[in-house]
Amino acid sequence: MYDLIIVGGGPAGVSAGIYAARKKINALLIAESFGGQSVVSMDIQNWIGTPSISGYDLAKALETHLKSMEGIELLEGERVEKIEKQAGGFKISTKSGKTFETRFILLAAGSRRRRLGIPGEDKYDGKGVVFCSTCDAPIFKDKEVAVVGGGNAGLESVVDLFPYAKKIYLIVRSEAPKGDPVTLEKVTSHKNVEIITQADVQEIFGEQFVTGMKYMDRKDGQAKELKVDGVFVEIGSLPNSDLAKGLVNMNDRGEIMVDHKTEQSSDPGIWVVGDVSDVLYKQNNISAGDAIKAVLNIYDRLMK
Repeated sequence: MYDLIIVGGGPAGVSAGIYAARKKINALLIAESFGGQSVVSMDIQNWIGTPSISGYDLAKALETHLKSMEGIELLEGERVEKIEKQAGGFKISTKSGKTFETRFILLAAGSRRRRLGIPGEDKYDGKGVVFCSTCDAPIFKDKEVAVVGGGNAGLESVVDLFPYAKKIYLIVRSEAPKGDPVTLEKVTSHKNVEIITQADVQEIFGEQFVTGMKYMDRKDGQAKELKVDGVFVEIGSLPNSDLAKGLVNMNDRGEIMVDHKTEQSSDPGIWVVGDVSDVLYKQNNISAGDAIKAVLNIYDRLMK
């Protein structure tokens, strides 16, 4: 029986693991991989204390730091598939059939981006196809880019690109973009933005990196191409919360609702941090800080 099992190997999970080790909590961290969604980013410029780092290098740095700590057990390459409540705590089952018991759980399972599901999206992931404007907008300085998504996520990505891209195409499936009126006004009035409505993106193409995209213009029924250096896919994300269904309260987006003072969920034995929670801003630095907050609260609980 562990005192704590941490699920996840991104910035939130690793931060939790490091603090659990520092507090000498009897803990196990289970991670399928390290780094989280940012592992595909070419150049991260907002990880505090590091002016520029690739997603791969950040993942290795997180892994190295965690493995340098004494007192925390690690289980790599395993996906947690089920959490069951039982007397005195929980039972956790992995995809390979391993089971573990714990008093408390810290869930840092992250989220996954909604994808377009079109040719070229996977091939150029990290090579011009990006899913985080906050992370990667500076890479596209003086370049032409397309943002796919007409909701708030798409509009906010366009705003993130204002200081960098020389031309921004906003690709919208519906007849007009939808979202916060203030943000929408910023986007529609900016001189470098061109909005293409009623467009179904069909393919992303390139050579070593993205050079363009194809879409069907439903207004005239014509297949068209755009020459761009990057495609920002901003059609929302899906929290990896399925394994906690029935155990904790979730909002209508499937995010697990927490008390943001402690990161505790509706179940007093489960804390939740990062993108799988209902935290307002999905950022690595925020996820790391929230994870530390959660571990300190768990430590207080154990001491009592």
